[in-house]
Amino acid sequence: GTFHSVCGRILRRYGQHIGYSSNFTIYDTDDQKRLIKDLIKQNEFDEKIVPVKTVMNAISSAKDKLLTPEEFAQNIGGDFRERMIAKLYSQYEERLLSSDAMDFDGMISNTVKLFTEFPDVLSYYSNKFKYIMVDEYQDTNYAQYKLIKLLAKEHRNICVVGDDDQSIYRFRGATIENILNFEIKYPDAAVIKLEQNYRSTGNILDAAN
Repeated sequence: GTFHSVCGRILRRYGQHIGYSSNFTIYDTDDQKRLIKDLIKQNEFDEKIVPVKTVMNAISSAKDKLLTPEEFAQNIGGDFRERMIAKLYSQYEERLLSSDAMDFDGMISNTVKLFTEFPDVLSYYSNKFKYIMVDEYQDTNYAQYKLIKLLAKEHRNICVVGDDDQSIYRFRGATIENILNFEIKYPDAAVIKLEQNYRSTGNILDAAN
């Protein structure tokens, strides 16, 4: 499954450990926009100073880095606009929890939280998923890296597939260091290079190289 579908199944089963029911709602982009717009209005902030999209991106980035609202607030320094965003992030998370809802980034970060705080749940899934393969590993973010690291810790049967030259999601939080540092994190890993191209002609490959 995808990261989100696997995390969704895990959270439907064990979400009550971290305050969610098995029927929690998943907020899409429009739901997030409505909620953040409502919080901006509630706080009487100027939407020109803290646009909805800017707040959404900041919250998404924080969750990709597994930063809680408290940790995010500690890291911002004295910037006035970022203090406003930190307040909105905190209220946003409170509203999600009280509404029994998660956004897509929260599905990953909440599963990491579940595994970190409840080792018995992690142990169950580590034994259920003894062999793990991740495709397009160059496009994973820190939260996804942490999730996989926790799941693979016990059996260390992990295979990742990717190409550091094809990383296209840095703007969405992808951390190319995940694939570049794989051999450092797993020094006993075997590296298999797939260097024969079956899709492009010689002229295209010569130009690309």
